[in-house]
Amino acid sequence: MEGGHKIASKIKVKLILELRANHMSQREISRTRKMSQHSIGDVYQIADQLNITYEDVKNKSDEEVYRIFYPDKYASEVLYKQPDYSYVHTELKRTGVNLKLLWKEYMDVCKDERMLSMGYTKFCEGYSEHVTQNSLTNHLVHKPGMVCEVDWSGSTMAIVSTDTGEIIKVYLFVATLPYSQYSYVEPCLDMKQDTWIKCNINMFEYFGGSTVRITCDNLKVGVISHPREGDIILNEKYEEFGNHYFTAIMPAGVRKPKHKPSVEGTVGKIATAIIAKLRNQIFHNLNELKTSVSEALELFNDAPFQKREGSRTLVFKEAEQKYLHELPKFPYEIAEWAYNHSVNIDCHITYKTNRYSAPYKYVGKKIDLKITESLVEIYFKGERIASHTKFPNYTKYKWSTSDEHMPDQFNHPEWDDVRIKQWAYSIGKCTGEVIDRIFGSVHIKEQAYNSSLSVLKLSKSYSAERLEISCEIALGRIRVPRYSHLKSILSTNQDQLYLAKRAESQSKVLNQSVQGYVRGASYYGGGDKS
Repeated sequence: MEGGHKIASKIKVKLILELRANHMSQREISRTRKMSQHSIGDVYQIADQLNITYEDVKNKSDEEVYRIFYPDKYASEVLYKQPDYSYVHTELKRTGVNLKLLWKEYMDVCKDERMLSMGYTKFCEGYSEHVTQNSLTNHLVHKPGMVCEVDWSGSTMAIVSTDTGEIIKVYLFVATLPYSQYSYVEPCLDMKQDTWIKCNINMFEYFGGSTVRITCDNLKVGVISHPREGDIILNEKYEEFGNHYFTAIMPAGVRKPKHKPSVEGTVGKIATAIIAKLRNQIFHNLNELKTSVSEALELFNDAPFQKREGSRTLVFKEAEQKYLHELPKFPYEIAEWAYNHSVNIDCHITYKTNRYSAPYKYVGKKIDLKITESLVEIYFKGERIASHTKFPNYTKYKWSTSDEHMPDQFNHPEWDDVRIKQWAYSIGKCTGEVIDRIFGSVHIKEQAYNSSLSVLKLSKSYSAERLEISCEIALGRIRVPRYSHLKSILSTNQDQLYLAKRAESQSKVLNQSVQGYVRGASYYGGGDKS
């Protein structure tokens, strides 16, 4: 592959200025010189901005003029060995040839010539620029299973809340396979990062496989930075998603919709095929809308092409689906991290009121949690030490305990169930009953240690006598009293009021008893004796 620094592969700025000076139109220049109107228009615009005419540059070389108009591109082209994109475009038409292979060959040439090579992302961007500037048909884009284009639709839909009557805006995620034009659409309540990635996951599930590349817009949910030169910085979660599916995330050029023309075109068609078609229906929840959008999408994909044979579905199933990469055994799951949690004395950590066990040797140590939609994974110094099925968000105060995490004899002899119960009954019968109920509510005794000790330690803050009274009150109200219940009773002095009322009641009973035994006057001879 030839790869030298070729002026011929660049925009011919000086020639365009000369032809413009000779009063040739952009269309005539494009037709007679085989240049793209995009490139010619760009030169016109820059010339007007810089107030440069052909007379100003006629004595300069082609390279000097190019450098004036495109200083950043010139610097980049001098820094890196430039690929011969005409050769690249021709080779891509051959069976089995792809950009990755041609980039590796280009890297070998650079190594042999001891020149600096550009990265794969920049190599692909350069090829896309070449295709756009020269108005070529990008055969790579139309290879089956090679690329998927994704974007948000500019048009939105809505659902109406049955509770408030509020109209809630719904956004549409749109994805298209350029080869077959087979598309996927998903309604969403927001356009946040996690929603974007979930849509990408669902998209591959819908297609039944993944593509070599995803071309996306420069959305902050996917791309952190897209510098003019240097490496594109992807959002960490989006990059992890790409790695999971072995697909390369390729952001489109900034403000260059032609880099993802299929999805741009599909967005407009979706507006008619789905949004307009469903415009007279009222939806009261997202699931209703998803069902209707899915049905309309199926009709859209099954509809015959107007300018080619078959339909999106037919071309996809017969000619493209087999080229998709097999999906991983488990779908990618979006994860969040929670750091510096402690493993409690009961060998559990707490996450959102629920408890998950960790091996007993980590008691007292700081661990990190990786939380996905379905799992809670426990890490110690970067190593995973436990994994649990995550309780749903609406579940509270549940325990997930692995037997192997618990010691045969609990590794903290200073506290066991016998000693805890002895302490409880030393305070009083009601306190002992509360602790018995706590132990009776768990599957293994260690699960009750923390709850019991937190209850008993209230005796140090409020006194044993007050704790016993609060336990007596709580037992009359709650099946299994816990720290929060007792703390509430004590902090609001309900135990004191309870004692006062009990004393008052006992006093009344005593008075009634005394009055019941008072003798009448006749008994003592004070009455009428006649």
